[in-house]
Amino acid sequence: MGYDRRRFLQTTLAASVMTAISRRSAAAQAPPLFPGFRAQRIQTSGATIHTVIGGSGPPLLLIHGYPQTHVEWHRIAGPLAEHFTVVMTDLRGYGDSSKPPDGENHAGYSKRAMALDQVEVMRALGHERFAVVGHDRGGRVTWRLAVEHPERVSRAVIIDIVPMPYDQVTQQFATEYYHWFFLIQPAPLPETLLANSAEYYLRSRFQRFNAPNSAFTPEAVAEYLRCFRDPGTIHATCEDYRAGATIDIEHARADGDRKVTCPLLVLWGERGTVGRLYDVMSIWRTFATDVRGKGLPAGHFLPEEMPDETLAEVLPFLQARV
Repeated sequence: MGYDRRRFLQTTLAASVMTAISRRSAAAQAPPLFPGFRAQRIQTSGATIHTVIGGSGPPLLLIHGYPQTHVEWHRIAGPLAEHFTVVMTDLRGYGDSSKPPDGENHAGYSKRAMALDQVEVMRALGHERFAVVGHDRGGRVTWRLAVEHPERVSRAVIIDIVPMPYDQVTQQFATEYYHWFFLIQPAPLPETLLANSAEYYLRSRFQRFNAPNSAFTPEAVAEYLRCFRDPGTIHATCEDYRAGATIDIEHARADGDRKVTCPLLVLWGERGTVGRLYDVMSIWRTFATDVRGKGLPAGHFLPEEMPDETLAEVLPFLQARV
């Protein structure tokens, strides 16, 4: 087809740099969906992470999923900030965070690299030990964070994922989660197709996972779309999935007997793919030593579909002393 991957990546990087420059002043202002919070850019050893902070109390890190940003927490961040110092990040490659190089075998977007970003962000804010809530891709980062940095994580909540899904593929899973197999194709195939229909594709992700349109406010969707239209974001998020199908599997299989040892709460949507296809608790009990969980009558996007019900499960767990 005459594709030149090097030229594609150079063009993508240039476009991403220009987008990042245009965003920088806006990113330093108070986020409109998070009154009372402040935005900050924090340099880690591998990326520059857009971070939004608010509230007071014990530190709590919130990590978003695909194809979203920290904005996915806008319905529950305020109530959580009444009890915690809430820290929300855009994962590397997402939102207003930087888009590092791919690295060998997609290591630049491994969950190990993303987890280290989170440790370094929290350390920069003065938090050596903290609770974490992660949804979707953020749930995978939370899993890696809890396994590789157990001394950092006091409690963890993981929303609507199971570990090692490539080991449990069925025709139904592959049909409903087709993007797992589309996004891992070599660049620039998925990047080119997505760039030509970014808004249609992004909106399709929300509709496909049995979430009502009313779950997503126009303001949140506008933010998701603003970020996802960036060619650098499209490429970086593909790299996230390419890492998930390669180096992330290597890291997980190298864990051996290591498991999540902190108290873990797992939530999932009963109408979503994970809730319908898998025995979620049975799977998580093989990867964690202290786990409890519950399905909610929702699709995939619990923090936006059912914010009150999600809070009702998350808040008591995070506040528990034992």
